[in-house]
Amino acid sequence: MVQPWPRYQWPDGKQAAFCFTVDVDATAPYLWVQRAPGAARTLGQLEQRHFGQRLGVWRIMDLIERFGIKGSFFVPGTIAEEHPNLLPAILQRGHEVGLHGWFHELVAESSDAEFTAALEASVELFRRQTGAAPKGFRSPAWEMTPHMVREVRRLGLWDSSLMGADHPYEIEGLVEVPVQWAIDDAILYKYSGLPGDRTPATPGVVLESWREEWEGQHQYGGMLMLTVHDWISGRVQRLRMLEKLLAQVTATPGAWVAKVGEVAAWHAASANAGRFLAEARIPEPVEPRRFGRGLVG
Repeated sequence: MVQPWPRYQWPDGKQAAFCFTVDVDATAPYLWVQRAPGAARTLGQLEQRHFGQRLGVWRIMDLIERFGIKGSFFVPGTIAEEHPNLLPAILQRGHEVGLHGWFHELVAESSDAEFTAALEASVELFRRQTGAAPKGFRSPAWEMTPHMVREVRRLGLWDSSLMGADHPYEIEGLVEVPVQWAIDDAILYKYSGLPGDRTPATPGVVLESWREEWEGQHQYGGMLMLTVHDWISGRVQRLRMLEKLLAQVTATPGAWVAKVGEVAAWHAASANAGRFLAEARIPEPVEPRRFGRGLVG
């Protein structure tokens, strides 16, 4: 019988953790789509994403710094290459930077070799621009393969891409600081006028949902991994919502507000290491079998 994992142990006096993270996607996903033959070469989506570098990412940093928060910024290689002052500027303000693919390439559309090449190129670019190798990785679109897990671990990085718990754990020896779709602004706000886009949620509804999550994580002793995007939550009404959320989080007794790298380092050096283990194993496809009159596959 499978036993539930025990309660996670945070640093002394801390009951729950909060991480503020920014996926600085900017124009990288647009460039990835442009590789397809016949892709529409229009300005609307491009300009919407340019907002992130012109205003959004700077406004977000200004906001969290008013609360004394240091964030974790995950940057695609092409964005760092196009804006060579971006990574140094983020670090100079006391935040941390992590890898986020090269073109925000989708895992299902990339080979293992392409992933490794993009990962190694990103590490080298970050090293040239900042003087040090990055320590963390977040997969574009939050998907991983066993090969990716092995490669990220090979380079000595921690990961923040999977959702197998609501506190840190280890998957095949790789420290995982998990994310959650419900705490991602893109799922709730993203709107580009494309077919299939849904009406964006209002900030008030999002604030209520995220406050509930924070209060629940504080009760259960977990972690709220907040993920926003430069071109989405850099807009004024969403910044105002984040201000209200951060005011509550920072006033909560026993809240550990930390960068993802700090949480990963705590996990690796604490009694939690080795207690929360997962396998990077994908089951073989199930052969269809008949049970009674139905067909189960």
